Amino acid sequence: MFDFSIITQWFDQLLRTTLGCPDWLAILIECVLVGVGILAGYALLAIVLIFMERKVCAYFQCRLGPMRVGPWGLLQVFADVFKMLIKEIFFVDRADKLLYGVAPLLVIVGSVGAFSFLPWNNGATVLDFNVGVFLLTAISSIGVVGIFLAGWASNNKYSVVSAMRGAVQMISYEMSLCLCLITAVILTGTMQMSGIVEAQTGPFRWLICQGHIPAIIAFLVFLVAGNAEANRGPFDMAEAESELTAGHHTEYSGMGFGFFYLAEFLNLFIIAGIAATVFLGGWAPLNIGIEAFDTLMNYIPGIVWFLGKAFFLVWILMWIKWTFPRLRIDQILKLEWKYLMPLALLNLVIMTVVVALGLYIK
Repeated sequence: MFDFSIITQWFDQLLRTTLGCPDWLAILIECVLVGVGILAGYALLAIVLIFMERKVCAYFQCRLGPMRVGPWGLLQVFADVFKMLIKEIFFVDRADKLLYGVAPLLVIVGSVGAFSFLPWNNGATVLDFNVGVFLLTAISSIGVVGIFLAGWASNNKYSVVSAMRGAVQMISYEMSLCLCLITAVILTGTMQMSGIVEAQTGPFRWLICQGHIPAIIAFLVFLVAGNAEANRGPFDMAEAESELTAGHHTEYSGMGFGFFYLAEFLNLFIIAGIAATVFLGGWAPLNIGIEAFDTLMNYIPGIVWFLGKAFFLVWILMWIKWTFPRLRIDQILKLEWKYLMPLALLNLVIMTVVVALGLYIK
């Protein structure tokens, strides 16, 4: 498996030794390039996910989806982006202008911050702290504040109701998300994202294999809770069009609305990426102990493994959205507090016993 750190170390030596850049300048150049790469990847994935959402939705509804702009409708997303960029940005009368302007920024900052923790390949993790899981959950929680502020500052009764629903739902389902991640941390023995992936390298070492039943339960609970955390159907009560028009971003236009739109799709990919990293091995290939097969799998680049697993889970979550009807807010909260969180707590205890007794696949 190729180690991407070889390239990063070569580039660092090029700046410091060959070009003679001082340490502060080399670090500045590297940070700028990494930041540009993150934003470019963020925007590119948003375009792919928006197009994928429309095509998947059309498939489940026996339609073709966008077909007119470009071949197979490939340029439809670019046309929509251009339309959004030229839309007038207006401010609502009697709204809290400071909070109204800050809210979309908080949502996009939380989304980009969580996106930066995803390990794309061996040696290609932007933020790889030894407490990565803890920081990931902390940074991703910033988006909850942005959603609540957007509804509160808009001075719109529909937006306020949406903000209250969204905040309650997201805070509630964060409990199950964190418990599932702690379950994985107990099994792998590390909170570092790259360490979690490295613990899953080898034959039948993906977490859902070596942790067997408790890991599979944590994986399924994580997908359900992650779907709710991303405000995706059938958990999209905060944006119930039949009740609340556009929800907390009813009063936003132009790129203010665009930030919410981008964050919604990228949060879907982030949830799928975290699930793929923690439970499906991330960039680690599928090894089954047969030398010829494992060698062939190891030739596939790690980023291909990661993106393949992540987009497979994205497709599963889109399938769920366009299959099940929207739940009521009381049903959403009942599912979390009466079923998912107790199940995740019990599963955490079971995983602790499994690890303590050495019953997992080593």
